[in-house]
Amino acid sequence: MKIIPYSRQRVDQDDITAVVKILKSDYLTQGPVVTEFEAAFSNYVEAKYCVVFSSGTAALHAIYTACGLTSGDQCITSSLTFAATSNAALYLGAEVKFVDIVPKTGNLDLDKIEPLIGSKTKIITAVHFAGQPVDLAALRKIVIHQKQKIWLIEDACHALGAEFNDKKIGSCEFSDAVVHSFHPVKHITTGEGGAVTTNNKKLYEIMLMFRSHGITKDRNKLEKKDEGDWYHEMQLLGYNYRLTDFQAALGLSQLKKVAAFVERRRYLASLYDHAFANNLFFEYPPAIDRTKHAYHLYPIRLKNHIKSKRKQVFSKLRAKGLWVQVHYLPVYLHPYYRKLGYVSGLCPKSEDFYSREISLPLYPSMKDSDLQHVVEVIKKVFHELE
Repeated sequence: MKIIPYSRQRVDQDDITAVVKILKSDYLTQGPVVTEFEAAFSNYVEAKYCVVFSSGTAALHAIYTACGLTSGDQCITSSLTFAATSNAALYLGAEVKFVDIVPKTGNLDLDKIEPLIGSKTKIITAVHFAGQPVDLAALRKIVIHQKQKIWLIEDACHALGAEFNDKKIGSCEFSDAVVHSFHPVKHITTGEGGAVTTNNKKLYEIMLMFRSHGITKDRNKLEKKDEGDWYHEMQLLGYNYRLTDFQAALGLSQLKKVAAFVERRRYLASLYDHAFANNLFFEYPPAIDRTKHAYHLYPIRLKNHIKSKRKQVFSKLRAKGLWVQVHYLPVYLHPYYRKLGYVSGLCPKSEDFYSREISLPLYPSMKDSDLQHVVEVIKKVFHELE
């Protein structure tokens, strides 16, 4: 039986050649290709600065730290996201306030943000669920009308290649920083990896130190400037969150193909849209004005009459070789968060979305014939359950 996963990486011979070249070089980590990858990535998203990390989670931890998030502060973010978005705030002792979503996109509901903002709010993290951009202009207006400074961060781990108002997500046109992921199922991969793009030089410099134990060798920043070239100083408590040179080489090679990867995802999504038009069983991602979807995921939402059969649908699809997935259990429903005092019913639309959602296979190396097979299997399974 043929297995079609919900997503997978595409690694070509040119990617392998790029990695092997670095493996044969003098640098495996902390080498020149990391800097080259950062420059190329910031150029692609049209931001001034980029810092790459060992994972998207490390990137979240770094930017929250650079923004000064600490114990007693609050971070507001979407309830429908991978746990790392909020976990990184917990690492720093901050409280997380979860926002409910707009069901048709899975993105946070902007109308529900302002009532959550208080004197302790320091960061709002907007998640571009599945690759569909949030209305960043409207969100920015909410932030700038507050009395205190609130950092606006974008979790764009699903959204490389997406656009809002003709600007690439990652440009920081409306936000202070944007977090990216290079996990294998994302738009490009470095194996594991992540990045933060920003136009704020201070945030950039803090993150550079944070990813490398809090240490700097920059003579302009040293407290003791009369030591030799060997000298370095630890100026903040950092972590070893560095990306290797061979991972950066893979990322740099993949980045050259990102436009084609994203275009392929959009094409496949359009085939799904056409195949599922006017179906009676589920809704699929809608077109949203002023945005270009990146289609990290193609999430469908079961309609009321079939919603109770989601588990059956899921099992039958997997039994037929469609390795579908579900995104996501609302973060606060995880046992760890329940122990912190979060309870069911906090974000009812997010919980309802979770009860209906199934992510269909979608990735750049997916063939048209594979997609047609997916469509045929889905139609058959749903009609059998009618």
